[in-house]
Amino acid sequence: MYQDSSALSLADRLRSEVSALRPGQRLPSSRKLVERYRVSPVTVTRALSLLTAEGLVVTRPGSGAYVAERPVPASGPADYGWQAVALGDRSVDPSGMTWLLTPPPEGAVALSGGYLHPTLQPLRALSLAAARAARRPDAWEVPPLGGVPELRAWFARTIGGSVAPSDVLVSSGGQQSLTTVLRAIAPPGSPLLVESPTYLGVLAVARASGLHPVPVPADEHGLRPDLLAEAFELTGARVLYFQPAYQNPTGATLAAERRAEVLAVARAAGAFIVEDDYASHLGFGTPAPAPLVSADPDGRVVHIASMTKATAPSLRVAAVVARGPVAERIRSTQLVAEFFPARPLQETLLELVTSPGWPRHLRAVRAALRSRRDALTAALARDLPGLSHSRPDGGMHLWARLPDGTDDEALARDALRAGVLVNAGRPFFPAEPSAPFLRLSYGGAASEAELSEGVRRLATVLHI
Repeated sequence: MYQDSSALSLADRLRSEVSALRPGQRLPSSRKLVERYRVSPVTVTRALSLLTAEGLVVTRPGSGAYVAERPVPASGPADYGWQAVALGDRSVDPSGMTWLLTPPPEGAVALSGGYLHPTLQPLRALSLAAARAARRPDAWEVPPLGGVPELRAWFARTIGGSVAPSDVLVSSGGQQSLTTVLRAIAPPGSPLLVESPTYLGVLAVARASGLHPVPVPADEHGLRPDLLAEAFELTGARVLYFQPAYQNPTGATLAAERRAEVLAVARAAGAFIVEDDYASHLGFGTPAPAPLVSADPDGRVVHIASMTKATAPSLRVAAVVARGPVAERIRSTQLVAEFFPARPLQETLLELVTSPGWPRHLRAVRAALRSRRDALTAALARDLPGLSHSRPDGGMHLWARLPDGTDDEALARDALRAGVLVNAGRPFFPAEPSAPFLRLSYGGAASEAELSEGVRRLATVLHI
């Protein structure tokens, strides 16, 4: 509401006026401000609301707006040293996540990040869906535990197989789902098997929860079942986390012949599989096989289906599919940790995915991602012909193998100075990396031309 450019501009001008007045002095009336700055009364109201929110102005009904009392500056910096003793050892390291979520500097090309560029997001459709959702009589009430029934049913139909609406728990996005699921099924101190490399976010969640990530190597066909069996045997782990489709960061999809093997290995180990299906809507090549949960008769697979990647960063809604006693444990953990996901977001997603525009959006996004992948690979062939990389059939990332001896983190810093943001491969490994890599993303750039320019800039610091 308050991001109107005219209101922001007027607020900037009024700050100068406020700074020249004493606390308690009255500002000109709204009518005078309208006349002086030739703006609408609504713009004046919004600008004053901004200044009020900043603590610069106080309003008195029927009297006007006045300069607020200015806080007395402290005589010196606060002493927070006592907190080091009270806090103890650091248990949460968000450094990798912070890097992923930090916007690129002005003028830099983003070959990083995990969200669609705003031009690919269904922003108008989302606005309309949110408006319709907000008008529902019960939009702001407590939702049914487990989620809005119609949304649970939609997730069940979309995931397929024998998944029923009663198996679905609506959650607050993929990252929160991971936190809830791992907290529910993996006790602190236990090992967690993960692909190597793997999604940064699961490593952060695992370590913050007191779990010990154990790498299981993967190749261009996904997780290796032969090494998975060995990892279960050596560690005694009871949980495997992995992404079978368009894996982040490599883009690999689990080969069809490995699906039954992974399930069989987990069954022999008496273990759960946490299947992170973050990009099922972003496939644009050879269709990925159905989710493992659709072929799971005994509740071994806990499936997470996130909608954020196919929509917009702040539509934090996902589904967790679980069956048997583990489902109740996950529901209980969610209830204790966060009560429930916000109903307006659930209703907004339901409005979006049941609208006629949803299939059109998915077709447009898939076509755009295919074109961008092709543009990125063409630019790499032109400017960095010696760089080997993956060529995924979906998702938003390429995984590029750097020459032996390359310091990928130093390269990422050099690339940023050259005006292109890339992700070093090292943080995606739960242990020592097998080789130096870069993750190059094609979903967050503004255009195919920008992707090409990003590769050109990268080539100025990567000489191969």
